[in-house]
Amino acid sequence: MSALGQLGGRLYRGEVSFDFVGRKRLWYAISGLILLISIVAVVVRGLSFSVDFKGGAVFTFPSSSTTLSQVQNAVESGGVSGAIVQQTHGQQNGWQIQTKSLTGAQTVALEKTLSGKLGVNSNDISVTTVGPSWGSQISGKAIEALIAFLVVIVIYLSIAFELRMAIAAFVALLHDLVITTGIYALAGFQVSPATVIGLLTILGYSLYDTVVVFDKVRENTAGLLGGARTTYSQAANLALNQTLIRSINTSVIALLPVLGILVVSTSLLGANNELEELALVLFVGMLSGTYSSIFIATPVLADLKERQPQYQALAKRVAVRASGGRAAKKAAAKAEVAGRARSGGTGADLSPAQLAEDEQDQVGFADEVEGSEPAADELTTTASRAPGAPASRGTPGAVRPGPRQQPRRGGGSTPRHRPAGKKKRR
Repeated sequence: MSALGQLGGRLYRGEVSFDFVGRKRLWYAISGLILLISIVAVVVRGLSFSVDFKGGAVFTFPSSSTTLSQVQNAVESGGVSGAIVQQTHGQQNGWQIQTKSLTGAQTVALEKTLSGKLGVNSNDISVTTVGPSWGSQISGKAIEALIAFLVVIVIYLSIAFELRMAIAAFVALLHDLVITTGIYALAGFQVSPATVIGLLTILGYSLYDTVVVFDKVRENTAGLLGGARTTYSQAANLALNQTLIRSINTSVIALLPVLGILVVSTSLLGANNELEELALVLFVGMLSGTYSSIFIATPVLADLKERQPQYQALAKRVAVRASGGRAAKKAAAKAEVAGRARSGGTGADLSPAQLAEDEQDQVGFADEVEGSEPAADELTTTASRAPGAPASRGTPGAVRPGPRQQPRRGGGSTPRHRPAGKKKRR
């Protein structure tokens, strides 16, 4: 068995555990910093939308001998400013020029200028125009699709699981959406319809991984309130560890082909082609989705659940149980030391300072036991608490009560009489 498989088995059995939920403040701080950088990048740099969203014209022509400066000078000579010039790769190396919306006369004039100054046949120049109204419709449809996706997801998770799980998953989705958008703004990647398609895809992927973890959380927390052994956060962290290797394997297997598509499309097709845009958003979104399903969704869920009164009471019972277990072990150790001291063993060789320290520890232990409240599942019966009842043999460190005190015959106490005809049992 591989080392990764052995680690997965140990994580599933609880032999090894990473405290993801307990370190939630660290993950929140890291995500908060990334989100802040993403928001600042979107506000300051903005997003670079393709002509499909903002409208405009795209001129494409083959030319392997033309330089970037020559193309830019030809565009400016045609009376167009602010154009985006990029080199394309494929069967024939060429150039792509994106401009703002142009009139028919401006389009014809620029086409003639490119043909004359760059020595390109006018029949080889391909012109694609998108009107501003069409671009605004595309943008509106993309936003509507994103909102509908999020609403349907929240409704489904509320029905299939519960509302708090739906809220935690929604927070993780927004986390992935903002980070992906911020990376696009920071790096200057172009946003096209292919980007929107990839964005919806990675949100679904992130949600899929989150649902798998939540399903294990629901299984581990079933009947949790009936005992006092584990808090909700501890059970959720165990579920996260049990699905950790699966999440990593799924993410790596999904990222490898996407990375291959990204490298091939960039090296062979050039910048800002649709295949590259789709692969890029998939790669960034899958990484963010894997991170959020592990470090954001489950800790947020645990935070929401621990705010409920019943789970707060459960956490108190678990704490009392844990302190009682430590106190019992401490009492057993003290009893062993005292027994050896009475029998003349090593306990008799203790120095006066050590004996005084033991006495203080015993007093502290008595105060600890007196101040702690027993857990619900550790309550003993009334008979076991009655004076003279024997201590439970299965409870470590249990203290046996002293002998029963019989009432004295004199001194004001009423003597006990046996019923007539019954003899005293010896």
